[in-house]
Amino acid sequence: MPERTVEVVPEEGLHARPASLFVEMVNDHDATVMIGPEGAADDDLVNASSMLAVTGLGVAGGEKLRIVADGADAEDVLDALEELLSTPEDEL
Repeated sequence: MPERTVEVVPEEGLHARPASLFVEMVNDHDATVMIGPEGAADDDLVNASSMLAVTGLGVAGGEKLRIVADGADAEDVLDALEELLSTPEDEL
């Protein structure tokens, strides 16, 4: 399964608005996406299609996330999520 480690650029991290965009992007692709802190074991990753799971991680700006995707759109969704997380919030 393809995966990426991405630094969260928005200063406020994955609070409501960026988390909503993140989850929407995941749900727009044909892939199962799991996320967690950098270095998290597979069992510690959460379902990225769940707003509650994503916001529950409490990700702050500057933290790194491990993103794992599986499915037909795995690489496409990883590219899209990396771009989203690498964009300052005022440019979203």
